Amino acid sequence: MTDEQLQSSGEQPIIIVRKRGRHGGHHGGAWKVAFADFMTSLMAFFLVMWLVGQKQEIREAVAGYFRDPGKFKAQGREGALRGTTGVVKTDVPPMAVVNPPAKQEANATSIEREQMSLAARSILDALEKQQEFQRLKKNIKLQMTSEGLRIILNESENSPAFFEPGSAKLLQKSAIILVTIARELGKLENHLVIEGHTDSSPNGQDAYSNWDLSTDRANSARALMDVSGLYRNQVRQVRGFADRTPMITSNPSDQRNRRVTILVLYKSLEDRYDRIEIGADLLNDSTKS
Repeated sequence: MTDEQLQSSGEQPIIIVRKRGRHGGHHGGAWKVAFADFMTSLMAFFLVMWLVGQKQEIREAVAGYFRDPGKFKAQGREGALRGTTGVVKTDVPPMAVVNPPAKQEANATSIEREQMSLAARSILDALEKQQEFQRLKKNIKLQMTSEGLRIILNESENSPAFFEPGSAKLLQKSAIILVTIARELGKLENHLVIEGHTDSSPNGQDAYSNWDLSTDRANSARALMDVSGLYRNQVRQVRGFADRTPMITSNPSDQRNRRVTILVLYKSLEDRYDRIEIGADLLNDSTKS
């Protein structure tokens, strides 16, 4: 029937609406946005938890990146600690002591640095009163480093200064230098680390290596200082480096590389020498599996 015929007969026309088919269950893309926000928040949460468990150096390195990404990228070839150019320093000038990364100096307060400078002055004043100091003046160095005050007692190029050649036995005439230093350091609350170093030349004893010699010399210095003014347990570590960190890098066999170093630690840095990280027992864990 035509429209005119339907109208004349009084019947309503039948309207058929054809709908295009849709995929069942589709409700738009809003859920994707919400899920992305959730994943971003979750990633940020785990990043924060990871940072909380990291060392102070790593946390500050990450913070430095977010503070100034451009500068960080420009200097991005530096190591994890500021002041280093990589895992190992390769460009060390002659007559330079290899020091810990300068990054650690940020932990020492200006008051601590001032107090350490005053302590160095007191040590020098006390040494100048000793007649033997005039003979050994060129063999004694005091340096302010990122970890604290470093006192270096190195051997002479042509004659022994503090120890008998190839031995950990202190020369009696030079012992007054260590005694004087110990008396001054015993007045401080700071702890000490004593290090021994040798040159790269063999010491002529097959059963007694440079590792033994460097460690024994550091321990001999500690033993004398312990009974000469240091308070109990003031020394935190005694370490031997053999010939691995020469003072004169251009000539590792130079006899002046033979030295004992006394490191007076900043109090704010002492805790890193008192902590031992405990890891999982890999042997027991492997047997359990």
